[in-house]
Amino acid sequence: MHILHWRKSTYSGDSSNCVEIATSPAAVHIRDSKRPVGPHLKVRPPTWTHFLSSLVQPR
Repeated sequence: MHILHWRKSTYSGDSSNCVEIATSPAAVHIRDSKRPVGPHLKVRPPTWTHFLSSLVQPR
C-alpha cells in the first residue's frame, strides 16, 4: 500500500480552506483540507495534467 503525503499550495498559509493533493504511482488524490479523513477524489495522472493545463490556457 502506498502512503499518501498530502500537500497544498504555499499560498494557502495556515488556512484550512484549501484543496490538498497527494500523488501515487497510478493516481492523483484530491481532498478538502477541512475534512482530512473524509472522502477524496482520485484521478489518473493524465486527467490531472489535462485539468491543470485547462486552467492556464488563454481563452
